[in-house]
Amino acid sequence: MSLQKLNMACLCNKAVKQAFLARNVSSQLRRNIAIVARGSCHKDVKTIKKLLQLSRRSTKIWTRSFHRSGVRLNKQGPGGTPGGPPPTVLLWAGLLSGLVYLLLYAHRMLVDNHITFNEFVEKYLKHDLVKEIIVNDESNGTRNVFFRTKTAENNMEYFTVDSVTRFENRMKDVQYQMGKTNPEDHVPIHYRSKRLDGDGLIIILMLIGMVLISSRHRIAAFLKRLGSGGMMGMMVKSPAKLITEDTGVKFKDVAGCEEAKVEIMEFVNFLKNPKQYIELGAKVPKGALLNGPPGTGKTLLAKATAGEAGVPFIAASGSEFLEMFVGVGPDRVRKMFAMARENAPCILFIDEIDAIGIKRSSRNTIDDERSNTLNQLLVEMDGFETERGVIVMAATNRLNILDSALLRPGRFDRQIYVGSPDIKGRTSIFKVHLKNIKTAVDKDELAKKMASLTPGFSGAEIMNVCNEAALIAVRHEKSLVCMDHFEQAIERVVAGMEKKSRVLQPSEKKKIAFHEAGKAVTGWFLEHAAPILKISLVPRGDKLSFSMSLPREKYLYTQEQLMDIMCSNLGGVVAEEMIFGSFTSRGEKDLQRVTKMAYSQVTNYGMSEKVGNLSFDINDDTVEKPYSQQLAELIDVEVKVLVDGAYQRTKELLAKHKEDLEMVAHSLLEKEKMDKETMVQLLGPRPFTEQTTYEEMVEGTGSTNEDTELPPGLDNWNKFRPSAV
Repeated sequence: MSLQKLNMACLCNKAVKQAFLARNVSSQLRRNIAIVARGSCHKDVKTIKKLLQLSRRSTKIWTRSFHRSGVRLNKQGPGGTPGGPPPTVLLWAGLLSGLVYLLLYAHRMLVDNHITFNEFVEKYLKHDLVKEIIVNDESNGTRNVFFRTKTAENNMEYFTVDSVTRFENRMKDVQYQMGKTNPEDHVPIHYRSKRLDGDGLIIILMLIGMVLISSRHRIAAFLKRLGSGGMMGMMVKSPAKLITEDTGVKFKDVAGCEEAKVEIMEFVNFLKNPKQYIELGAKVPKGALLNGPPGTGKTLLAKATAGEAGVPFIAASGSEFLEMFVGVGPDRVRKMFAMARENAPCILFIDEIDAIGIKRSSRNTIDDERSNTLNQLLVEMDGFETERGVIVMAATNRLNILDSALLRPGRFDRQIYVGSPDIKGRTSIFKVHLKNIKTAVDKDELAKKMASLTPGFSGAEIMNVCNEAALIAVRHEKSLVCMDHFEQAIERVVAGMEKKSRVLQPSEKKKIAFHEAGKAVTGWFLEHAAPILKISLVPRGDKLSFSMSLPREKYLYTQEQLMDIMCSNLGGVVAEEMIFGSFTSRGEKDLQRVTKMAYSQVTNYGMSEKVGNLSFDINDDTVEKPYSQQLAELIDVEVKVLVDGAYQRTKELLAKHKEDLEMVAHSLLEKEKMDKETMVQLLGPRPFTEQTTYEEMVEGTGSTNEDTELPPGLDNWNKFRPSAV
């Protein structure tokens, strides 16, 4: 009977229900299934399915013939899925097998098969039934002895021994008594640690296999989404991105680092107009490394370059080259530079290059893959196949850990330091971020005022201050941002949010008040100390109080100036001891700063007569100190002398101004907050010349604003122009 005749039989329900037809269907499927599997009669697949649905007695035909034959495996047309049993069947079969194994294992553990050594000898050993002995070293320190007999391989009985040596000696004695004088005739003893036996391992592998098979469709779909390269294609895919859209950042949005901007503009001018440099014999630099503290605008400079360069800009992050698979990092570097050469002339920017540029070690360590990635980067930047037209820019805030081969000229020809802005730079940054702030205050004057109140702030912190001021104004339902909001924003950025709900005992609050008053009075009557601008007993963040001073922007310090700063830090500790007889743990941070300054004077600045003009490079990563034990003891003595001298000087100063100390402390306890105007009312004007306004702070520096004028050769830095003759 052919498949065409079977198709006619589908129209006859009575005939289909007969038993002989079911047998015919089964035999016919077995004979013709090869034809169906080859796809030569795809139309008859539907016929077979209908027949199997009509014949309820033919379930065996479906399971044995339909799945085994591979009709589903060879199903034609879109949407075809691999054949075989349904995934749920395989999964349940694996789970059932694991359950059976667990039940057998539990039965083995529950049944007590423990015997004594004497029972083993009398029942098995003396009758010469033991084939081999296996000593299991259990995790709890005991040793279980299993044995196989000549009649039964899987003997479940065992006994326990305390000492292996004693067990071996007893075995030898028993076997010698049995007449086995030749040691080769003795029963072999094997030792092994407690581990999963073969049956358990097979079951676990079966379960893993079942889960993988049942999920094979999802895995295949996942790999298909990864692209034609599959998993490896995803891993070695270049992380570099070609920036084609506007980044929204221009050089006019970057302030406080004019020198770095000029350097970057010159690099773009190299790519736009290389002839004017080549005609004078100059070579185009191959790379520039931006380094400096976090938040100073290194990445912002790169964004501005991408937005205004007018040449292709390719960006990547150093951490994207690191993978656990060997060879992935170097391959990603090769593909990134291949992309750069295809788009030359272009700029290639690698952010946080210290992730792959760390110093290589002479020892074989786990960083071998990182070293291979770095080696490939070195070759691409300055190797035999280096091509012109690709300038590499990178950014890092950890210049000291970079490999020296990466920093040499020919790879990074220029190192551009982007440091924290000075008062003029901060003014320019405030002007940029105040553009969108709605305020009634003159923005130029506001920028100067805020710049004088934020010494040491980075560009990122200044941006945060402006944003916090706007948020505080909205919180208080104000239509404009005023100066008070900016001052509160500075306090928020420096010390954190106020925690008025924190409960302080009156005695603790009194000690904190005298501690802050001692620091304020000491700084007020010392010339080189930073005067206090604001004091608050309201806790902020993890601090129990808050004090804000206005230090001068100085780059050089004498020993006298450092001593004044040490005394102002010790003012709180000395005030507590003077009033209460002892000081609390509130002065921990102050003492740490004083100790660090004292050690710096002795070990770094050469300000100790006994130690001499010596300077040692010591940091947190230093394992062994670069001086002898005798010199270390002398350094400790000199540091102790400095700290004790500062402590005694502070004690004498506060004893002289004890009334002022009590006056400031009681006023602080009453009002909880105090500003500089209140300090002037209580203590009188500070007996030293101060620089409080922006004009006074920038006096003698040449101009009141930051110099943003470009050199004549960079007037049209991002435009093509004919070469000079």
